[in-house]
Formats: sequence, C-alpha cells, structure tokens
Amino acid sequence: MLHKTLTKSLIAGAVLSGLAFNAQAAEGPEWSFGGYIKLDAMISDYSDGSAGSGSDKNIGRQFYIPSLTPVGGRGDDAVTDFHARQSRFWFDVKQGLENGETITGRIEIDFLTVPSGDERISNSYAPRLRHAFLKYKNWTIGHTWSNFLDLSVFPESVDFIGATDGIVFMRQPQVRYTQGNLSFSLENPETTVSLVSGTGAVSRLATSEGIMPDLTMKYTGKSDNFSYSVAGLVRQLAHDIDSDGDDETVAGYGVTFGAKYSLGNGNDIRASFTAGSGVGRYMGLNTFNGAYIASDGSLEALDVMGVTLAYRHNWNEKTRSNFVFSRGWADNTDNLETSSATDYTQRFGVNVMHSVDKKLTFGAEISRATRETANNLDGDLTRLQFMAMYSF
Repeated sequence: MLHKTLTKSLIAGAVLSGLAFNAQAAEGPEWSFGGYIKLDAMISDYSDGSAGSGSDKNIGRQFYIPSLTPVGGRGDDAVTDFHARQSRFWFDVKQGLENGETITGRIEIDFLTVPSGDERISNSYAPRLRHAFLKYKNWTIGHTWSNFLDLSVFPESVDFIGATDGIVFMRQPQVRYTQGNLSFSLENPETTVSLVSGTGAVSRLATSEGIMPDLTMKYTGKSDNFSYSVAGLVRQLAHDIDSDGDDETVAGYGVTFGAKYSLGNGNDIRASFTAGSGVGRYMGLNTFNGAYIASDGSLEALDVMGVTLAYRHNWNEKTRSNFVFSRGWADNTDNLETSSATDYTQRFGVNVMHSVDKKLTFGAEISRATRETANNLDGDLTRLQFMAMYSF
C-alpha cells in the first residue's frame, strides 16, 4: 500500500513537474517595437557639375555622400528634394532559455539607398536591412555596426550621418565577443579596388575574393566627463588580377580613436581620428578604395586618414546646435597621382535642432562640402536641409 502511494506521488510529481516545464517552455518571447518617421527637405547647389541622375541621383540626393560631389564641370541650377526614406522601424525580441540564460535579437529596416522606386507617381521605395543580430552571453552574432566604429562620437545631424568624410561608418555581418571594456570581432571581408584606365579615369571593382575575415579589436573607457575608444583593424585585400585563378593579396590595417568630452549643461565636444593602409570602405562611405592596381601590375593598399570634430551647444532645454567638421584624404601615389582618384573630401556643417517634446524634433542645417581629385579638379556642394522627426 505504501509502495503504491509513493508510486502515485512520484507519478503525480513528475506530471506536475512536466506541466511546469512545458508551461515555461511554452512561454513566448517578449516583443518590443519602435522607430521614427522623418521627412527630409533639402536644397542642393553644385558648383562644378549636375546633381546626377540614375543611381547617383537616387543616392546622392537622399543624403550626403562625399564621393558623389561633382568636380570639373559647369555649375548647375540648385535642386530641391523631399523624401521620407530615412524613416525606420525596429523589432526587438527577448526570451529566456531552458538553461537559464537570456537571448535577445533585433531586426531593423529603413528605405534609404535602394534603387527600386521613383518620384513620378507614388514615390514608393523598397525596404532595406539595417540590423539583424542576436546577443547571447558575451556574443553578438549577425548583421550590425562594425566593432571598428564608435557610435558615441557621431554628432547630431539633420543629414543622415553629418560627419561623413573622415569617420568610420560600417554595418556588416560579424561574430563579436565582448568582455568588459574589450571586444573582438570577425567581420565580413570585401575588397574594393581602384582600376585606372589609360585616360586616368578611375573605376571601382568590388572583388569579394578574400578568404580571411576582417579582424577588429576595440577598447572603450571612461574617466569622469571624458569617454574614449581605440580600435584596430587587420584585413586581407585580395584580387585575381590576371584571372589565372590565383588571387594576389596585400595586408590592410588601420586604427581609429574616438573621444567625447562633456562640458556640462548638455554641451560636449566629440572627435575622431582614423589612419591606416587598406582601410578602404570602412571610412567615408568608401570614398577611397582599399587597394589599387599599381603601374607594375601589382596589388597595393591605399593609405588614408580621416578626422572629425564636433561641438554641441544647448541654447536652452529644447533647442541646441551642432557645429561639425569632417575631412578624409588619401595618399595617392604611383599611377593614382595624376588620375581622377579623390585626393580629399571635407564638409562643414551647422544646425539648429528644436525638440517640442522628446518624441518630436524639428531641425535645419546648412553645410558646405568640397571634393578634390588627384588631377586637380575640384567641386563644392552647398546644401540647406530641413527635417521633422517623430520618434516612437
């Protein structure tokens, strides 16, 4: 009798435990949703060329891209553009696992840079992927910001980026491990190569031929009102120059420093400095390629540098201004020296941002951008831009 009672108790306990386990396993993830709706309206005046057409118009007139400032032509009339393509949506998920750990994930989209769509009738555009990653313990796995950049040094801007020319800006698939202030990552490799024609014109080739992932390491620190980061990048640039099946490779490397100093009352100074050989697409939205085909037919890494400086000033609790300078330049040698390769780009910008509420911000920004090529052609872009943004 005692045996049967114990058996029934054990069975009942197992059933109850199983129900509890199943109830826990059946619990769905926690979802959250957010983003913002933003309208951009801008007037652009190009001193030495037109605003562009086709893909150049679709991208360069959505936000500032240094390499698309025209040079060496005749100035065109100013042009006006309106769009809401920077508007974005994100979905976050959080879920407890059977081992007691927690996993989180994010998917984020917006509508910038995609070629599908037009301004003739519906002004409709396809979405693009910004982020798709998971976090588990110390690991970040998926598509997100490169470990080589520091988001905290980006100034507030009406333009999509603002400090574009000399700052590191990159999102890509990666595997990252973070321990305290130190993080390491293996990231998607991609080599961009400059090809120089007999006339000196430069075209870009994205080879996708590398076998080694890009390796980054970053350290972040903070002392009172001063925060900073230092990051390093090592990569392999590869291209099959002779189409013989054997890739020619060259090493690329770079360092970037970022700093932010809070002055009180919401005012701050932000700065960054980047230098390296073969940094390429990581800086200035790929204004400079990672490598070039030298006059002797070899693959050579291109040396580049970039600097940004920004000052944020709060006029009152709701109104503030940002003063931004950014510059990127390359050491164009060999057959690039007299080509159409970009020597440098730079941009000055100042804006006024007014937040009616934390959720609703209006802004106005005036900027002047310059690009000069190795064969001494230059051009300017003056842009007046307005925005209205509702964050939710």
